[in-house]
Amino acid sequence: MAVKIRLRRTGCNNCVSYRVVAADGRSPRDGKFLEMLGWYDPKLEGENYKLDQERIDYWRSQGAQMSETVANLVRRGKRAAVQA
Repeated sequence: MAVKIRLRRTGCNNCVSYRVVAADGRSPRDGKFLEMLGWYDPKLEGENYKLDQERIDYWRSQGAQMSETVANLVRRGKRAAVQA
């Protein structure tokens, strides 16, 4: 099973938010997932995401691949942790 760390869309049409999940690569975007790892809300100002970095690192160690958007969020989170 190829695990991917990707976004899952939630919310209504004009109020979209996303959950960061670990899911089987063959499952649909909003389908079944293995574990929720955080959230991302593009409409919020300032800090608009929260990630469980330990669990993301665990899934990466198990061979999970991150989507491009999630990789950008993780990179942004690590940069903010270094500056704090």
